[in-house]
Amino acid sequence: MSFELFIARRIYADSEGGKRFSRPAIRIATAGIAVGLMVMIVSLAVVMGFKREVSSKVIGFGSHIQVLSLTQTMEYEMLPVLTNDSLAKAVRKVRGIDRMSRFATKVGMLKTEDNFCGLSFMGIGEDYDTTFLAKNLQEGSLPHFSSKESTNQILISRRIASDLGVKAGEKIYAYFMGEGGLRARRFKVQGIYETNLTDYDRNYCFTDIYTVRKLNNWTDEMSSGYYLTVKDFDQVDDLTLRLRDRIGGREDRYGVIYGVYSIKELAAHTFSWLAVLDMNVIMILVLMVCVSSFTIVSGLLIIMLERISMIGLLKALGATNMSVRRVFIHFSVMLVGKGMLIGNVLGLLLCYLQHQLRIVKLDPSVYYIDSVPIELNWLSVVLVNVATLLISALVIFGSSFLISISKPAKTMRYE
Repeated sequence: MSFELFIARRIYADSEGGKRFSRPAIRIATAGIAVGLMVMIVSLAVVMGFKREVSSKVIGFGSHIQVLSLTQTMEYEMLPVLTNDSLAKAVRKVRGIDRMSRFATKVGMLKTEDNFCGLSFMGIGEDYDTTFLAKNLQEGSLPHFSSKESTNQILISRRIASDLGVKAGEKIYAYFMGEGGLRARRFKVQGIYETNLTDYDRNYCFTDIYTVRKLNNWTDEMSSGYYLTVKDFDQVDDLTLRLRDRIGGREDRYGVIYGVYSIKELAAHTFSWLAVLDMNVIMILVLMVCVSSFTIVSGLLIIMLERISMIGLLKALGATNMSVRRVFIHFSVMLVGKGMLIGNVLGLLLCYLQHQLRIVKLDPSVYYIDSVPIELNWLSVVLVNVATLLISALVIFGSSFLISISKPAKTMRYE
């Protein structure tokens, strides 16, 4: 063990147990580092969790990429596209596409004796991934989504069910405008879902694609479009461009033009809002780093001031400025190490408790979720720790230069 490390350990132990005026400053410095690191870990986990929860709900309604029609009717309604084998083969040639499913939409109205609600009926089939709907199911069960037969079952949101005063298992009439005038259908409310995304919950219900096609007078090859799921969401922009180059602008035999859009384009306002959260996290990280750096510098200066006579004695005995600096560098490393250990333990513990117990609740009508979400990315935690350590090292190394300006003859007389 070097004499610098030996002296640093003695100073650290004395600061922990002694009654000198540096003791509160050391504790404040340790607490500042711990709190700063804890806040950074929790902030990252909360923002990443929030982005994951909200984006997953938006993606659940619209998938990652959609192939739609660019051709409109005189009533500004989108014409159906031919979702046949030719289009499917062209899409599958683009590597990175994980799943394809057809969908069809029809605007209609649900009506009870006391109220009514206009919304879009989303028709899906057996190829649709119902994981998202099952996760958000609140009452009843999922309808049988078929492309070959009508089940007359619908899945509505809790908001719509509350407005209309219906429950799972009850029957309700739906009305649609078509070429032959007003058409009526009687559906069974098979289930009720809730995502807390107001714009979606009040505008969408789900039924089988066979029924929607019949309401639109479409053939089995016609659909409103394709839902495409990608293997890696980070590549969604690149895959959208590749699909657009391959099938974008292409016409089917009815003259309908294909268009390709990512969910980031279809829900641009939501993803732009989520991107703003990254700036908030950056500001929090910068502020916490500044607070931690200030506490390190203040704690180091106080301990150096208290030990100024010792510094003079070491220099008088032949110690170089670099040797004395190493003493306080070792001391600061111990200080920072303890603060980082406490900060990591507290930050990870808070994240675990919130993830398991959901202690902090939110208003779902404002935040789209009912509790603060947590997502721990271990790479981000490691990077935060590494960045904190590097910045602390720079602050410590820079502060230690103050030792070089002390004069042994004067500092030995200091009390």
